[in-house]
Amino acid sequence: MQDPRPHRYRITITPVEDDGYPCRDRCSIEFEHRASQDWLRLMHQSQRHRQLSADERAATLVASHVLRDLAHRHRDAQEDPFAPLEPALDRFIAGIDPNR
Repeated sequence: MQDPRPHRYRITITPVEDDGYPCRDRCSIEFEHRASQDWLRLMHQSQRHRQLSADERAATLVASHVLRDLAHRHRDAQEDPFAPLEPALDRFIAGIDPNR
């Protein structure tokens, strides 16, 4: 079940350096995303998927839901770049999120 109010998230991607020193130059990518669901609640519910590590569960949840939200926003566009992906993505998310 989707929450009717959007949830805003700031997503930051920062490289992890092998030597422990801070990276040089541009060290992160950051963007905002309005999500249709509460990812923190979903992450808590995903604990039952023990076949994935905690990092894999987080990555799967964020990646799949970002793509799904973008696909839903562009659904009515004349040239929808997500159209070929959306049916498979919806099936994938339904398989990992039975509450959807």
